Amino acid sequence: MTLAFAVTLVGLGFIGAFISGLVGVGGAIIMIPLLLYVPPLLAVGSLDIKLVAGATMTQVLVASLIGAWTHGRKAMVHRSLAVTGGIAMALGSLIGAVASRYVTGEVLLAMFALMTTLALPLMFVPTTQTMASGPEGPFSRIAAIAYPGTIGIMSGMVGAGGAFLLVPVLIAFMGIPVRLTIGTSLAMTGVSASMGFLGKLLTAQVPFWPAVALVVGSVSGAPLGAAMSRLLPVGVLRTVLALLIALVAIRVWADLLLR
Repeated sequence: MTLAFAVTLVGLGFIGAFISGLVGVGGAIIMIPLLLYVPPLLAVGSLDIKLVAGATMTQVLVASLIGAWTHGRKAMVHRSLAVTGGIAMALGSLIGAVASRYVTGEVLLAMFALMTTLALPLMFVPTTQTMASGPEGPFSRIAAIAYPGTIGIMSGMVGAGGAFLLVPVLIAFMGIPVRLTIGTSLAMTGVSASMGFLGKLLTAQVPFWPAVALVVGSVSGAPLGAAMSRLLPVGVLRTVLALLIALVAIRVWADLLLR
């Protein structure tokens, strides 16, 4: 890996982690397309989709854990929901990560495009915010297992933490307030990404030095994004996330259809 490639990856890691802390996603929603398209555009190097998935899973693990810790200090994590959903999501992520070893890169890219497409309309579903009573309010345990578990399988395959899909699901289907969703989703994603990373590592899908470069950039980006998140109105956070998902979905589907 050249110095120019390493510097580029550090910068991309910072951007992905900043967005992670800002809107409560693990960073893969922006990290995967950045890694696929930016290095070749700058002529500094390239990674195929399977190596991108492994490197991104590593970055997502670090960024989500840092973001969850930052939000957790401000009591913005529903701990019971994070534990229940995090375990279900982690098991699904491990299964998906191991299974990804046996599918083609085109299938992984198509699955990522499908996930972004599913996430977008969920951002516009009205939320009832049934958990207005506080960060330890009641929740459906069946939903807390079913939704994260399914998302975990898909995210484990493509190397994403899955928070970009988990966030709108928690808001739209489980009625979790937006600010509480951000910290809780990061905690669940951290648990999930740890198992997804393990699955990628055991199947030799993690490129060591690119992953290290991404993590270096993530260390400062995640807490900065989380700090800014608390200063912005909820409507702005939802709009930013929706725009990100829309742009990525369009770009990835265009890439698939034009091949």
